[in-house]
Formats: sequence, C-alpha cells, structure tokens
Amino acid sequence: MKFSISQKIAGITVLVLIAFLSISSIASAGSVIDQVGRNVVVPDNPQRVVALAPSITEIVYDLGQEKRLVGATQFSTYPEGAKKIPRVGSYVRLDLEKIIALKPDLCLSSRDGNPKHIVERIEEMGIPVYVIDPQDLNQTMETILLLGKVLQAEQSAIKLVDNMRERITRVESLVATIRERPRVFFQIDAEPLVSAGDNTFIQELIELAGGLNTTSGEKSYPLFIWEDILILQPEIVIISSMAGGMSPAQLRKAWQQWPQLKAVSSNRIHVVEADIFDRPTARLVKGLETLAEIIHPELFHANEMKNDNK
Repeated sequence: MKFSISQKIAGITVLVLIAFLSISSIASAGSVIDQVGRNVVVPDNPQRVVALAPSITEIVYDLGQEKRLVGATQFSTYPEGAKKIPRVGSYVRLDLEKIIALKPDLCLSSRDGNPKHIVERIEEMGIPVYVIDPQDLNQTMETILLLGKVLQAEQSAIKLVDNMRERITRVESLVATIRERPRVFFQIDAEPLVSAGDNTFIQELIELAGGLNTTSGEKSYPLFIWEDILILQPEIVIISSMAGGMSPAQLRKAWQQWPQLKAVSSNRIHVVEADIFDRPTARLVKGLETLAEIIHPELFHANEMKNDNK
C-alpha cells in the first residue's frame, strides 16, 4: 500500500511523541538519542547553545528559543535577528577556538556539512553535541520535534509541525486533481549548470508540487551543458536566486539564447529564493507552495494559496 506524505507525517509525529515519553523516563540523566543514533547526554535546560548550521539557527528561532543562542555560523541570516549572533566560522569550516570561547553547554550540529573531526574535538572538550540529519521533508519535521524536546519547547515544535502538515496536505489535495505533470528543470548554479537529481529536497518538492523533475534518476547534483538541456526539453525552468552570483535578470537572459526550449518559448522561466529549497527548516513548505503555484497556477491562484509559515 502506498501512503501519502501527510499519512507518513502523521505516523512519524506519533512515533516521535512516543520517543519523547521514552526520553522523559531517563530525563534525570539527560540522555537522548540524536538523529544519527548516538547517545548524547545533554543539559536538562541548556542556556548557552551554539548552532553549527544556518538551518539549525532558523529552527531554534522558529521554536522561540533564540535567547539560548550564543553562537551561529556564517550565512545564518534568517530571521533578521540571527544576523546579530556571534559567528563561529562557516558550517563546513567551523572555528573551534571561537566555539570553545563561547563556553557553550550544548552544540547543535548537522551531519551534512559539519566536519566530523571538529565535532569530535568539541566533544573531547566536554561539550555535548546533538547531531541532526534530515534527508527529506518527513525527517525535517522529525528534526523540529526532536530539537523541541532538547530545548524544552515541545509544544512549539508540535504546533509548527502541525502547521506544516496542514499546508502540505492542502497542496496534496489540490495537486491530486491534475491530469498532467509538466517537465521541470531546477537550476541550482550557472557556471557550470547544476541541477538537483535523486535524494534531494528539490526533487521531493517538485514531485509533491505536481511536476516531473527532468533530472530524476541522476546523482544528487548533476552537471549539464546547454545541449543536454535541449534534449531534456523542460516545460518550466526554475532558477535558484544564488545561481552563479548573478542577478535575476541575468539568470533569465541566459536562457533566452535557446528559444527552441518550451520553457523559453512559453515564458516559463522563474527565479526563486534559494533558502526555501535547500535548508531543512519549516520554510521548505513555503518552497513547496511556491513550486506548486509556478507549476500549476490555474489551481493555486484560484485557491489563494497561503505563503507564510506562521
């Protein structure tokens, strides 16, 4: 039997809540299992938290726990207040000395990006490190629930995930009525052309939004030349705002040299905000809604799709 993402989410929510009850039984020891399966002893009420990835910083803010943050990484720019938090390097090049100097009682790390040897050095200094590892939308919601437990913000986490689930379900119900799925090419970078293949948030969101990813079946981030694009013949092109460090106008203009492409001839070239597609946070749902409106405007304009993640 094939389950919809909303059904899967509901199941995950129940399982994580059960896990919360199990964790509570050993709360006196402060021992929890992080998202990579490690047993981590965390403070019962952490007061000095360093977030080692922009996505983690954003989730902490979403949970209303930003007062706990004493450090964050470069590019932790959302929400606005995150820009004021002291920096500890980039999430792929962490500055160990700066982290230690902040005297954190807990570090929140991402397996995808944070150097393992730095994480191990932090732990050797007696600082607990809780690692997250979301690989898809379901696991992103699981991450939010787990961090809610660690930061004593369970109710905020449940409320946030419930909101995400409601919005995903709304997209699913509208997309369920479509007969055709347009071919979509998502451009991540410009020189060279980089797209998103299997095992990426972008592919998952395209499919949920009622599109066909033209690079499905490829490795996660395949490279292309323009002649490849002519063969793929996308009907819609969606470009990350971070591609090539170029302006939206420049990014769109680059595609105009290929009028034989359906996406160009039908004027379906769109530039979108990068962060709502590549950061495992609640804003992924905004990315889903944005894609759905672009791919199926006839459905979503009529239904006044909500584009907030409150």
